[in-house]
Amino acid sequence: MNNNIKFIQGNEACVEGALYAGINFFAGYPITPSTEVAELLSSRLPEKGGKFIQMEDEIASMCAIIGASLTGHKVMTATSGPGFSLKQEALGYACMAEIPCVIVNVQRGGPSTGNPTHVSQGDVNQAKWGTHGDHSIIALTASNHQDVFAMTVDAFNLAETYRTPVILLFDEVVGHMREKLVVPEKGDIPLVERLRTSVRKGVDYHPYLPREDGRLPMSDFGAEHRYNVTGLFHDMWGFPSNNPKVVRELLHHIVDKIDNNVHTITRYKEHYLEGAEYIMISYGSSARSAIHLARSRRARGEKVGVLELQSIWPFPETLIREKCAGARAVIVVEMNMGQVMRHVKAAVDKPERVFLANRIDGKLITPTNIKTLLRVIQGRGV
Repeated sequence: MNNNIKFIQGNEACVEGALYAGINFFAGYPITPSTEVAELLSSRLPEKGGKFIQMEDEIASMCAIIGASLTGHKVMTATSGPGFSLKQEALGYACMAEIPCVIVNVQRGGPSTGNPTHVSQGDVNQAKWGTHGDHSIIALTASNHQDVFAMTVDAFNLAETYRTPVILLFDEVVGHMREKLVVPEKGDIPLVERLRTSVRKGVDYHPYLPREDGRLPMSDFGAEHRYNVTGLFHDMWGFPSNNPKVVRELLHHIVDKIDNNVHTITRYKEHYLEGAEYIMISYGSSARSAIHLARSRRARGEKVGVLELQSIWPFPETLIREKCAGARAVIVVEMNMGQVMRHVKAAVDKPERVFLANRIDGKLITPTNIKTLLRVIQGRGV
């Protein structure tokens, strides 16, 4: 029996990825459809020498992982729907204070309590703009369990590399369906560990002074160096400042360290894209239906392909413009009212040839749903 091969839920694949990446602290609060992440980590994490704590709510959960990350740990929390809303203020604090952490959001119907046990992809824009103020964020997603695992490992690596929160934007179908996962051997996927300062104890330490490569070395809070952490605009020592130059430079740093690395951060997959005249852009469980349709249409001689996004933020505008340049039409397949479609329209040269295939009723969009729209588009001669 190969212990590396598992037949599990997507939420469990996320847990396997987090453990592989080296998570050693989780704080969370149960909420459908993400509860299995917390449930499984409550037993698996202590076995690995890590700490699990169920907090009183999602606000406290986010604050707890921020504190644990500052003391040198790889951290994660998981939630859904209203819980993700509650985390936003503390998530903004993590952006401003540049604290590495991973936030899993297994999407469900909304707004408010919405449709707790059914699928949706309505939190795409919230992942980008849920917290107030100018900032940039990394949000990853996946359509199958092998990629859920890989994107979870990636999330931890990117959080440490860019010293930033990273959101894993999964959905209920991916979270609850079961399929095979092959867990890689240790070392097969490179891991990014915490970059710690080389400044000796007793020497002046600047917690917010970037190196030439832009990375910020950290010191475990409460250990060798005393330093200040605040959600206010701050100088290189971490102390509050309203100096216009300090504010401008800090805000540019927080945004530019991510937006200037879009090509490095972008993750995607191509399915039947060679020579495609009709390109579907999709992500998460919606991409499974798009890929199925493309496979069946190709078998009939139709030039249909799929660009599957695995990173949504920062938005890969250049990639989409290049991949869709020769397409007769672009169909964005998602389960919301067009949150990614609007960004695709802004990215391509012919926005009038971008169409939306969606469902917003709590049911998975099917290949038949997409095919119906494709037939209408082809019938118009597009």
